[in-house]
Amino acid sequence: MINSMQPDIKTIFRLQQNTAPILALTDAKERIERLLRIDNYLKDEKHLAELYKALYKDLRKPEVEVISTEVGVIQTQIAYLKKNLSNWARDHKASTPLPLIGTRSYLRYEPKGVVLIMSPWNFPLNLSLVPLVYAIAAGNAVMLKPSEISSHTSVYIKNMIEELFDWNEVAVIQGDASVASELLELPFNHIFFTGSPRVGKIVMAKAAEHLCSVTLELGGKSPAIIDETANIPKMAKRLAWAKSINCGQTCVTPDYLILHDSIKDSFINEFESSLKEFYAPSDKGIDQSPDYCRIINDHHFQRLNSLYEDALEKGACVLTGGELDGTDRFIAPTILDNISEEMSIMQEEIFGPLLPVISYSDRSMVKKIIHNHPNPLMLYIASNDKNNIRYYMDGNPAGGTVINDYMLGYSNPNLPFGGVNNSGMGKSLGFHCFMEFSNKRSIIHRKWGSLSMIYPPYNDRVQWLVKMMYRWM
Repeated sequence: MINSMQPDIKTIFRLQQNTAPILALTDAKERIERLLRIDNYLKDEKHLAELYKALYKDLRKPEVEVISTEVGVIQTQIAYLKKNLSNWARDHKASTPLPLIGTRSYLRYEPKGVVLIMSPWNFPLNLSLVPLVYAIAAGNAVMLKPSEISSHTSVYIKNMIEELFDWNEVAVIQGDASVASELLELPFNHIFFTGSPRVGKIVMAKAAEHLCSVTLELGGKSPAIIDETANIPKMAKRLAWAKSINCGQTCVTPDYLILHDSIKDSFINEFESSLKEFYAPSDKGIDQSPDYCRIINDHHFQRLNSLYEDALEKGACVLTGGELDGTDRFIAPTILDNISEEMSIMQEEIFGPLLPVISYSDRSMVKKIIHNHPNPLMLYIASNDKNNIRYYMDGNPAGGTVINDYMLGYSNPNLPFGGVNNSGMGKSLGFHCFMEFSNKRSIIHRKWGSLSMIYPPYNDRVQWLVKMMYRWM
C-alpha cells in the first residue's frame, strides 16, 4: 500500500474518481477480500493493544467496552456481509406485467462512485468503520473523515487504512471543521454523515448543491417510557447500564424518562442500587471505577454542566447522582426531577449521563410529552401490558423502537437503523446500508415480441387493444 506523503484532498478525490469505475467491476469475492483486511487487522493482538490505548486516551473507555461497542460491532457486520454479499450483488429478477410480455425485468445494485463518510467522536471506530465496510461492499471508493475530537482513535484509523488500502480506494482525511467544509465542496456521489441535527442540515445543504444523495444518522431526544406494569428491578438495572455506558455519550441512549407516578420511588431506589453494583461495589465511588468512561473534552463537560446548572436554577432537583468534577471530566449518572419544558436540558439532546424524569398518572399525558419534541431516533417502552405498548407506539413516530430493554436498536443487521426527519434520514446496517451506498438500477430487456400493434396510425382496433391490455393487468 501507499506509504509516502498523502496528496491534497482534491488530488485524492480525482484519483478516486478515476478508480471508481474499476471498483464498480469488482465482484463480491473481491470486495469481501477487502473487508477481511479490516477484520484481520482488528483481530491482531498488537493492533488491539494500540486501539485500547487510543480509546482510553480519548474516552477512558475500558477494554470490555472497546470490544463490545466498537470492534465486536464491526466484526459482526463484516461476518454478516460475508454471508450475504454474494446474494445482494447479483441481479434481482422483477415480475413483468402483461403489456411488457416478451421482456425480462430485473434490478441491479451498482456502486454510486466516490462517497464521503463523516463520523463522530463518541464511538469513533465503530461509527467510522461500519459505514465504511458497507461502502466497500457496495463497490465504492471512499473518503473517510473521522472526528478530530477523538484524535487518538482518528490517528489509529488513519494508520490502519493506509496500511490496508491505497488512497485511490480508501483515504482517511484528518482535520477540523475547515477540512470538513473543504470536503463538502466536492461533488461526491453520496455522503454518509453521523452527528447532530444542526450539522446535518449543513451537510444536506452542501450536498444539494451537487444533487448528491445523503444518509444522515442524527439523534435527538429519545424518550424512555416506564409504566406501572413494568418489571421495575429489571428495567432500572437495564436503564442504569444504558445511561452509563460510554458516560451517556450515545445517540441511542434514553434522553429523558417518562415514569408512572406509582412506581417512581421504587424505580429510583433500584436505579441507585444498580449503579452501585456496576461501578461502586466496594463503596469507593463511581469516580474510582475503572469501568466508567469520561466526558470527551472540556467543552462538552462545560456544555453538560451548563444544562445541569440551568435545570437546577429553574427548579429541578437531584434524585440521585449530581457529582461533577471538571478536572477529571467526570459526571456521575444523575436523575433530575421537577422538570419543565423551559429548561435547556429539555430543548436539546443531552449526550451525557444526565437523565431528566417526567412523571405521569394517565397514559394520555405520555403522548403530549413526546409531541413537544421532534420525532426521536429511538422510542423506548417498558411495559408488560400489550394495550399500553400499542398505545405508546401508535401516533409516536420514531426511527426505531425497543420494548423492555435499551440500546438494542443498533444491534440487529436484519433491521434498518436510522431516524426520521429531525433524527435522520436513510438507513444503516445490513442490506439497508448496502442500498444506501448503491444505485438501484432498473433494467428491462426485450427478448421477443414488440408493441408494434399499438403504433400509429391509431384506429378503433388499436384503441381496443390498448384498453384490453390495461384491463388485463
